[in-house]
Amino acid sequence: MPVLPALLAFSMATMNPARDWLLSSRNFVTQVTQDKDRITMTNGLVSRSWLSDGACYSFREETQKAEFLRAVRPEASVTIDGHLYQVGGLEPAADQAYIDPAHLMTAKPLAGAFELSSISRAPYLPLIAHPKNPTGKRLVFVYRHPSLEGIDVLVNVQMADSLPAVSKWIEVRNYTPKTVRLNRFQNEILAAVEGESSVDATPDWRKPNMFVTSDYTFGGMSPYSHAKGIHWQDDPSFGTQVNYDLKTPCLLLGEPQYGPDIDIPAGQSFTSYRVHELLYDSTDRERNGLAVRKFFRTLAPWSLDSPLMLHLTSTNPATVHTAIDQAAECGFEMIILSFGSGVNMESTDPKEIAKFKDFADYAHKKGLRLGGYSLLASRRIDDANDVINPKTGKTGGAIFGNSPCLLSKWGEDYFQNLQAFLEKTGFDLLEHDGSYPGDPCASTTHPGHHGLDDSQYKQWQKITDFYHWCRSKNIFLNVPDNYFLSGSNKTGMGYRETNWSLPRAQQHIHCRQNLYDGTWEKTPAMGWTFVPLVQYQGGGDAATIEPLHEHLADYEMHLANNLGYGAQACYRGPRLYDTPETKASVVKWVNWFKRYREVLESDVIHLRRCDGQTWDGVLHASPNGKSEKGMLVLYNSTSHPILETIEVPVYYTGLLDNVTLAEKDEKPRKMKVSRGYSISVDVNLTPGSMTWFTLR
Repeated sequence: MPVLPALLAFSMATMNPARDWLLSSRNFVTQVTQDKDRITMTNGLVSRSWLSDGACYSFREETQKAEFLRAVRPEASVTIDGHLYQVGGLEPAADQAYIDPAHLMTAKPLAGAFELSSISRAPYLPLIAHPKNPTGKRLVFVYRHPSLEGIDVLVNVQMADSLPAVSKWIEVRNYTPKTVRLNRFQNEILAAVEGESSVDATPDWRKPNMFVTSDYTFGGMSPYSHAKGIHWQDDPSFGTQVNYDLKTPCLLLGEPQYGPDIDIPAGQSFTSYRVHELLYDSTDRERNGLAVRKFFRTLAPWSLDSPLMLHLTSTNPATVHTAIDQAAECGFEMIILSFGSGVNMESTDPKEIAKFKDFADYAHKKGLRLGGYSLLASRRIDDANDVINPKTGKTGGAIFGNSPCLLSKWGEDYFQNLQAFLEKTGFDLLEHDGSYPGDPCASTTHPGHHGLDDSQYKQWQKITDFYHWCRSKNIFLNVPDNYFLSGSNKTGMGYRETNWSLPRAQQHIHCRQNLYDGTWEKTPAMGWTFVPLVQYQGGGDAATIEPLHEHLADYEMHLANNLGYGAQACYRGPRLYDTPETKASVVKWVNWFKRYREVLESDVIHLRRCDGQTWDGVLHASPNGKSEKGMLVLYNSTSHPILETIEVPVYYTGLLDNVTLAEKDEKPRKMKVSRGYSISVDVNLTPGSMTWFTLR
């Protein structure tokens, strides 16, 4: 009998092929409708509605017709020169559990708040200029306060076509003749329908059924580990909630941890980061992961740029030129002059710059991109330039022990030197290790900030402005942090570095576990893994591939692991091959990957995680692909053959009636898709092998 892995228990209730935005090539175009009393923005997948006075009374996921809002709150809040002001909103209803239409008709604007002055439509404003940016609509709500003449607060709400998500941010414009200080702000205040109701204290609450993130991100590779600009909190005003202590986390705030405590000079303005809210139409982990992946593909299309890359461990000219030749011959697309190679991108020495410009020029002649590694935050400079711990008043105690302040004199020089090095050498990429992780700084002598309260926001502005500049120059960004919405191309897939010092056989199991786990919220293109061609940290001969021809089977398995998932690894070493046989193997796998690149870099449907005891694998799904709509990739990490029939869910390939299935280059056969949207596939896997099936 066919085996259906437990993880494939899809919720059939959410599967409606005729309207499924994850399958359809149809464009769900954003529209704005308005009458004298109400205004609504919708793309057919999600909608947000306001009264004529700017009070938001509905936020709906339209596929399931689910309301996500339970109460009206102000659109934002600002603290200016020490005084807190709400922006918009209504007098609160007695019951905050649901929105009563009768209350909407009689409620007065919130006393003492900024009042709505105008609503206008504006062009869609992408995060960063890019040829594949989405289209959509934007509304701008202008609020004014009777006692703050000359201060406007603009609330921007934006919706991309074909994505069930809304982006929101504020601007504060100062038309007065003097400088004002924005001490704090909240650019989103959302009284959301609770994710669960529990009378008793709950250690791990289920949050409202939505994915929320912001551009204000740092301090983690996962989209869930960096929530510096968004916070789920309890809502004590929600007195009818089930939880006895009123601790249900159902109030979403878009708010920085510190400050920003930023001055806005006369005639100038401040623009906040954006909060992004994606409404789920399901509780199924795979479907929600697909939604998050499409969110990043849509709003950050540069995250799909995923070149094959050699992590070169030397800057010896002869080694570099040989590596460039080999990379070009094997079909690789990028060379990173890695940590420990000798590259120093902070250098202003003309001889050093000329040396690396020669490398870049030679790589460009071969059709390759080339760049280097630079370490930023996880290092110590000195007492004058490191971040000052607000608890001790001294250096030390930062996220990575010590870290320079990006707004110190050293920090200002660092970014100037790095930018100059990139421009003068013609480098195409920056691997920016230890990118700003969020350390606040209590120094009052650094030139770029005046104290603790403005230190975190301004450091984030410093690094994101630099990443925006890199994006404008088409400089590829490898960043071990979640800066995708600020311009980075790729982050770590998620792995423990010391595991690359394990014996080779164990590395393959860990690699596929990392790939499986890392692609729930990341597309294959968004994450990198690692291949230790030479020793990395430890492990000796048992852990490394060199000499390459002596461990060719393991080298090929690394290629099969990563390319079979559609992901790129940092192949770390001085070369890609050492014999003609080794070269032929690398070329074989690179050619295979490029032949099927479109489907391999598409979404991953998770079948079975590698555990070293049976088969493991994934299904790539590309419903709008030009050729293959799917590719089934399976591995056998055991020492015995596996003969089994497995049930493969094909719904997300878009192949809903018939599938033409072919293993490798064998003769294809047509199969009928079951009404559960699956097919039965006979598998014969030899020990330690990998196979693949195309689905058309």
